[in-house]
Amino acid sequence: MPVKVESFDSLDGAARALSAARSARFLGGGTLLMRAVNDGDQSFDTLVRAVDPASRQVRSEGDGVTIGAGVTMAEVVAHRDLSFLAPVARVVGGPAVRNMATVGGNLFASSPYGDFTAALLALGARLELVGQGGRGIEIDEFLRDRERYVGSIVRTISVPRPRDPGAFRFAKVSRIKPKGIALLTIAAYLPQSAGRIRGARVAYSSMGPRPLRATAVERALDGQYLDAATIEQAAAVACDGIEPHTDGLASAWYRREVAAVHLKRLLTGERR
Repeated sequence: MPVKVESFDSLDGAARALSAARSARFLGGGTLLMRAVNDGDQSFDTLVRAVDPASRQVRSEGDGVTIGAGVTMAEVVAHRDLSFLAPVARVVGGPAVRNMATVGGNLFASSPYGDFTAALLALGARLELVGQGGRGIEIDEFLRDRERYVGSIVRTISVPRPRDPGAFRFAKVSRIKPKGIALLTIAAYLPQSAGRIRGARVAYSSMGPRPLRATAVERALDGQYLDAATIEQAAAVACDGIEPHTDGLASAWYRREVAAVHLKRLLTGERR
């Protein structure tokens, strides 16, 4: 079945075309969607794209940064105001993928992809969808019901900038370095006040169909000093309330076994 491509000058025009055609998909960087085209996916026959320059902008606003959904991983790495996210973007595929893959596209990526989204989840990002009149949506809400937004276009992603660079931590676990597909990704935001963690957010990717919060770990960390005893308690509940999946990369059993090990390494600052 032939696939046609429709281009628009604005995200709003693309959104109207997308809502009018049930068999259309929005084309951002195309790193995953073009794979589906090449594999002969019959679930869509139209690709809608936009050449809106606003979607490639990055703006610093107060204590945060607003990222256009069309910003690529390579642009994240190169942008001065996104230095705290550069280590995350740097492990998304190889150079060719990073030159195409977008921040907005990663929000819709299914496991085992979605490493960047795990970081956004840990940081408590907020999304603006096209056609919502500027109304924002928390990334937690978006991911809980992501299928509902498959026909939507993300305009921007607003991310709080960590005041303490050491408060944000990220680790991608893969069999092939530096650009292998993740067996497990962990992102943690651990702001502190008077030496104690306040408002911990810990997120996993490749531990389910979409990135998710490790709420048991967050409870173990919140209000505590980040010492050896606290880290042991957090590692002990690394998979509480989480059901890892089995795929061609690893079994659910393996993911459950290694999650605590890598969480502990992340919290102690150990790099491997």
